[in-house]
Amino acid sequence: MKINVAKSSGFCFGVRRAIDIGLRLAKGKKNVFVLGDIVHNSFVVKNLSEKGIKRIDRICKTKNSPILIISAHGRSQKVFQKAKECGYRIVDATCPKVKDIYRIARKLEKNNKIIIIGDRGHDEVKGIAGQLKKRPLIIESPDGMNKRSLSRIKKAAVVTQSTQTAENISAIMEVLAGIIPKIKLYDTTCRITKIKQQEIRSLPEENDVILIVGSRTSANTRNLYKIAKKINKRTHWIESERDLEKSWFKDVKKVGIMAGASTPDEVVEKIASELKRRRYR
Repeated sequence: MKINVAKSSGFCFGVRRAIDIGLRLAKGKKNVFVLGDIVHNSFVVKNLSEKGIKRIDRICKTKNSPILIISAHGRSQKVFQKAKECGYRIVDATCPKVKDIYRIARKLEKNNKIIIIGDRGHDEVKGIAGQLKKRPLIIESPDGMNKRSLSRIKKAAVVTQSTQTAENISAIMEVLAGIIPKIKLYDTTCRITKIKQQEIRSLPEENDVILIVGSRTSANTRNLYKIAKKINKRTHWIESERDLEKSWFKDVKKVGIMAGASTPDEVVEKIASELKRRRYR
């Protein structure tokens, strides 16, 4: 059985940068916290925790000026302000690409209603919304949009969560363009996301089975899975080699593997080794 790992599989720049920041701070043996998950991958989170970086979900008053890492997904301006007021020293690991979206959205807000295409509850989307003076409109999919409410908007600028799919953006924009007189899309999808999504459109056609590797909390991994599943029904979303099932590989000659942007290379290597060791077929 041949195993084909996608060229774009694994860490993107923003994720690698955030992890490197965390690892560097862990070596300092200081009191270091991270707000939420530094990236959306359980193995990365566990590794940093074992090195002494403590995960917190709420910001409370503290003493001795501990370090607080802001995750790669970013946070709102209110979160930064509260952290400073509570006595934390902030180390900002927000992905530079996400910061670009902040800058674009703030600039466009002066003359437009801002619309964000993205997952409403995702840290990145909340971070983008939290940079603006006025509340933006967040749209997740073309289904269920309030057309009456949208018809009140005369001019809008649309930015996208960095991990959105081209298909979802296109479908939403088609609806919006028919309602809002003046509307312009600023496609702020990450370049690496686009490369991964382009490759995952061909990988399912070239392999009998596809494995998408990443945590369930990872938005980019979920989108890779959705794209692959539409093309190849024998697509499976797994987090590690422990999730492999023998029944998936009966009479299979080629397996394609794509890892999300927050999935470590060693996780993919273990999956490939397990497939070879146990000879799944």
